[in-house]
Amino acid sequence: MSVDHTGSIALTSGAQDLDHSIHVVLLTAPGERLMRPQFGCRIWDLLFEPVNANLLGLISQAVRDALAQWEPRIAVEDVRPVQDAKDSSLVRIEITYRVKATNDRRNLVYPFYVIPREDS
Repeated sequence: MSVDHTGSIALTSGAQDLDHSIHVVLLTAPGERLMRPQFGCRIWDLLFEPVNANLLGLISQAVRDALAQWEPRIAVEDVRPVQDAKDSSLVRIEITYRVKATNDRRNLVYPFYVIPREDS
């Protein structure tokens, strides 16, 4: 949802709506929504983990599971988390999906920042 040029509320539609919906799923941690406590993505359980191959695999699976459950309009083809070369706390989650109604193939990159634990 956004504001259009007249100041009225502009609702998203089509591909923009799907991208927004995917972001909502990924931005929500399970337990955040009172009436739907299972809604969301478990990547937030991984927020304080060190970035390594194991974490990237867990992120990929969490995103696949969440989108399969909460966004029935798409078929996820690939989820590829990649650690940023310049910012070690940034993991770019590259998602390739197909819109079931149109068979349109789309890509989306979701930035996920981890907070590494301080070693004492």
